[in-house]
Amino acid sequence: MNDSNKPRIPLNRAHAQQRVDRIKAFQEELEQLEHEHNFALQDEQRHQLERHHEKILAELAKLFDVDTSATQKQMSMGMRIASFLGALALAASVFFFFYRIWGLISTSVQVLILISAPILAVLGVEIISKREKYPYFTSLIGLVAFACFVLNLSVLGSIFNISPSQNAFLAWAALAMILAYGYGLRLLLVAGILCLLFFLSASVGEWGGMYWLSFGLRPENFLPAGIFLFFLPAFAAHSKYPDFPGYYRLFGMLTVLIAILILSHWGEGSYLMLPPMDVKVLYQLLGFAVAGITIWAGIRWHWQGVTNLGSTFFVIQLYTKFYDWWWEWMPKYLFFLVVGLVAILLLNIFKRLRSHLAQASA
Repeated sequence: MNDSNKPRIPLNRAHAQQRVDRIKAFQEELEQLEHEHNFALQDEQRHQLERHHEKILAELAKLFDVDTSATQKQMSMGMRIASFLGALALAASVFFFFYRIWGLISTSVQVLILISAPILAVLGVEIISKREKYPYFTSLIGLVAFACFVLNLSVLGSIFNISPSQNAFLAWAALAMILAYGYGLRLLLVAGILCLLFFLSASVGEWGGMYWLSFGLRPENFLPAGIFLFFLPAFAAHSKYPDFPGYYRLFGMLTVLIAILILSHWGEGSYLMLPPMDVKVLYQLLGFAVAGITIWAGIRWHWQGVTNLGSTFFVIQLYTKFYDWWWEWMPKYLFFLVVGLVAILLLNIFKRLRSHLAQASA
């Protein structure tokens, strides 16, 4: 077999798993066609196809430890959950152990422990990553390294009486992102995104004249940060980790929609020099508009998570307005009847939209 006929090896485990899923879907559809339409390949063709698929699956399983069956997928999910819980337990164990002995050791030893703990954990990540194909233990030790680094900056600041700053979130985000992109760790990517979100929101609050720890009192501080995270993947290629941009978009838009939802019910928390009622009305209208744009963008660029998020918040905005308008004066049976009828109307709208999209993609 010449090089042009050799199967192309995926870039990473995510691409490999997608290839495996496509092969399994093709095999299932072929079986269904044979059963329903009396369609069958010739024996030689079937054997060649089966050998080709078996070779690809074996090679991908060897290189990337992909899940080639539903049972393996279920086991992998359980292992990921166990990895996450194990990381939390180990981080808590480290914290409470040093909390128990902290007062018994000198300051110099405390500093040495705080500096060496995250470094040793990161070295452990590097060593373990070379020994496993799927990063179960790498993710576990990576989360421990991140927890140690968070504890490092927090306790060192306390020991040397350093004024707290939002810049700590930036440092934590940097380490989480380095580990996430270096070893393909989704949990650390989420941790890095959240730290970056808090850093940007606190910085916006500080620029607005607030003390940085009070940034949560103004939900509008989160809007620029959420918008920045949503659009960030558009300016950075993620060919190695194609699923990473979805996390930025999801958490970015979730931040924007939650901030708008809060302001639509709490006008006093806005920077706008308007009466609170006017602020609430403004953000209620903005909430419907942003949710609609989110649904459109998710459909337009095939971002399923973004579409679901926009749909969810559109329904939440709608039902909360129903409660504000009608709950106090409308009989309860009539209120829930109206809500049910609106739900039926929304189902029909989404059904028509789905049919339209199916025809457009055909």
